Parts: sequence; structure tokens; C-alpha cells
Amino acid sequence: MAPSAIVARAVAAGLDGLALTDHQSARNTPAIAACAKRAGIKCLYGMEVQTAEEVHTLALFDTTEQALALTDWVYAAMPKRVNDPETFGDQPVVTWDDDIVEMEWRILAMGCRHTIPETATKVHALGGLYIAAHVDRANPSVLGALGAIPEPLVASEAQPGGGKFFDAVELSRTAVADLWLPKVEGYAVTRSSDAHNLDDIARVWTETDGGEFSVAGLKALFAARATRLSPRLTNFC
Repeated sequence: MAPSAIVARAVAAGLDGLALTDHQSARNTPAIAACAKRAGIKCLYGMEVQTAEEVHTLALFDTTEQALALTDWVYAAMPKRVNDPETFGDQPVVTWDDDIVEMEWRILAMGCRHTIPETATKVHALGGLYIAAHVDRANPSVLGALGAIPEPLVASEAQPGGGKFFDAVELSRTAVADLWLPKVEGYAVTRSSDAHNLDDIARVWTETDGGEFSVAGLKALFAARATRLSPRLTNFC
């Protein structure tokens, strides 16, 4: 999905904001930042970090610089294995107008050596939000892999979310909210399209009454439990 196409689809669908969270890399966030600015839609920048526990987690930032700093940190803890496009697909790094400037050589489908506590500390130190991704999925979610959402034994300044590693949890587009909400009690909940193709963008979403689409704005909404989930997607295979 080209950044320009992602933004055009989000605008057409009526979203007020979107976030780009590619797996293990934020190198395409500058491109989507430029597209979002031109289109007048708000955007957050991040990545889906696969931790040492083989768990998918989301990091969200206000700036591409923060997201790219996390990318460098994750890259340093990844296996130095060259991507096989025939197996894992191409990994282009692009400009806002869709020119390919480089092919990322690492296998981004693999995890890194950083644990959930380490990643939470790094994300928060960089000024970001840390979210447990698609917790209703058997694999590779925190509940599927660990059976519970880990929390620090002692709260610290590095974990400002009430002493928790995660600022919120995410339900997938097919999750039955009534079934899963009791399992994540005590956490703010979001629902995201987790789109891997253009047709899936905005098929589900998260709503709020007011608030700013920024890290600070979302943190306040999460603290107030002021998010609502769109209906789940039932016609998806």
C-alpha cells in the first residue's frame, strides 16, 4: 500500500486520523507524514514491535523522529538476516509520491530481543504510547502467548500509565467486545482495522467525544476510559 493511497482511502472513509504501524520498522513514516499534511488529515507515527516474547505490540508517537529512533533501537536487537522477497514479500522504503528509494534488507517479519518491559520503557522514554495489539487473537498476542497482560511489580516513572506497561489494549476487527472486555478490565480499549490492504482501511475504528488526536490527547482519553469501539466486522474471512 503506497502512503498516498492509504491517506486517500482514510480521507474518503471519513476518518479524522490514522496511524501507520508497519512491522518492526517506521522508515515509511516520513512519507505518510507528508501525504497526511497535504491531505489535511491527522496522523500518528509508529510501528508494530514484535518482542522477545513473540508478542505483537504497538508504539505510537507524535513525530517521525521518535518513531525512527525506536526503529534504530529495534533494528539493533534483530537477527542480521537478509530478507527473502519470495517468502516474505518486498520491503520498499518510499517517498511521499511513491518512488521507491530503497529495499529494506532485514527480514522485518521476525521479532527482536527486547522484552515487553524493555520496550515499554523505551517507548515511554521517547514520549510515545504503548498498546497491546489484537489481544483477542490466539497468536501472536500477549494473552495468546502469555495468558495474561504483564504488569510491573513496582510502579516507576518509566511506566507512567498507572504503573502498567501498556497504556491501552487493542481488539481486532472481528473480536466480540462483550466477550473480551471483561478479560481486559482496567485498561482502555481501542479497535483498529489493522489493514494490510486498502479495502480494509476504516472497516472498524475507535471513537471519542472530543479530545486531541495526539499522544497526550489519547493518553488523557485512555486514562478517562473515554473511547468507544465501532461495531465488529462480521463479514470478514
